[in-house]
Amino acid sequence: MTMTSAGSSPARPAAGPRLAAENLGVGYGNRLVLDGLDVTIPTGELTVIVGPNACGKSTLLRALARMLPARHGGVRLDGRPIEEYPPKEVARRLGLLPQSPSAPDGITVADLVARGRYPHQGIFSQWSRADEIAIADAMSRAGVAELTDRCVTELSGGQRQRVWIALALAQQAPILLLDEPTTYLDIAHQIEVLELARDLQRDGFTVVMVLHELQLAFRYATHLIVMRQGAIVVQGDPAEIVTAELIEEVYGLACRIIADPETGRPLVIPRAARGARP
Repeated sequence: MTMTSAGSSPARPAAGPRLAAENLGVGYGNRLVLDGLDVTIPTGELTVIVGPNACGKSTLLRALARMLPARHGGVRLDGRPIEEYPPKEVARRLGLLPQSPSAPDGITVADLVARGRYPHQGIFSQWSRADEIAIADAMSRAGVAELTDRCVTELSGGQRQRVWIALALAQQAPILLLDEPTTYLDIAHQIEVLELARDLQRDGFTVVMVLHELQLAFRYATHLIVMRQGAIVVQGDPAEIVTAELIEEVYGLACRIIADPETGRPLVIPRAARGARP
């Protein structure tokens, strides 16, 4: 993917960004969703988190982004407890695209993406050439430069998702967390968003996303995390860890696993129910 400036690659510490959870306990009200969870997000990979509904996927992503406080244990960002960072510093290191984000009525694409520069603004700082370059680069990377003056509410679902990703990119954070970025999109727009995520990972970003569609998760993930009932069942390269036994254990679905004829990645073929008509 073409960069628009020499300084537009993701800024990060010499050792690269590091995002990990240790003995993490997170929940809602009196209910713990995650309890004693340990995970390290590999730097520079496209990590996809999958699992049944209500297994804790989005809860984990929100905890990694400091959107949910830990009941015990915690999250470490670049070697330090994430709660030790000021909010703007977290936002300079980590960008989050939540589920179903909403934009103010009438806001243009350019104005929405510009909000990604907030972490780099101070009380006395003024809009700078660096801000302009960061926004132009983010919009170019996300493929929305031609939509600059359009209202966000007028865009298609796929276009809107790419605009929200551009906002996260404008933060210039080296780690991007995307919570179900393909929900409600048709298959063409799902592929469009996932191709963008893969391009970003290849450009040096660490990308973590929650997906429901297993075929697409297996196709795009360079690192897969499989969850069930608030715990990680297995993680690794999809080609090495995905088996019919794993899918039946996690989803209760009898299936066969074959190689995708296009990519060679795992492809789930559900078994027909007994007595089902051909």
